[in-house]
Amino acid sequence: MNPGPPTAREAAEALAIQALSFIAGNGERLGRFLAATGIGPAEIRSAAGEPEFLAGVLDYLGTDERLLTDFAAATGIDPITVAQARMVLGGNPWEREGP
Repeated sequence: MNPGPPTAREAAEALAIQALSFIAGNGERLGRFLAATGIGPAEIRSAAGEPEFLAGVLDYLGTDERLLTDFAAATGIDPITVAQARMVLGGNPWEREGP
C-alpha cells in the first residue's frame, strides 16, 4: 500500500532534519549551533525527535543569512521554503531541559 505524499508537517520536519545534517556536516557550523542552543553533541539525536527542536533548527538557520544561503546553495532549497517549513512547525521555541 502506497502511504501517499508526506503531509506538510512531515515535509517540514524532513527539511529541518536536512538542515540539522547540513549544520552538523561542518565542525565550525556545528560548534556555533551548539554554543547558540546550549545543547550538547550527545543530546542532538534525541532532541531531533522533538518538533519544537526542529522548529528551533529552522529558526537558527533563518537568523544567519550566510548560513541560510549556503544551505540553499548546497541543497537547491529556496530560503522561502525554510521560512514556510518553520511556520508549519509552529509551536513554542525549544528550550533545553535543565543543566
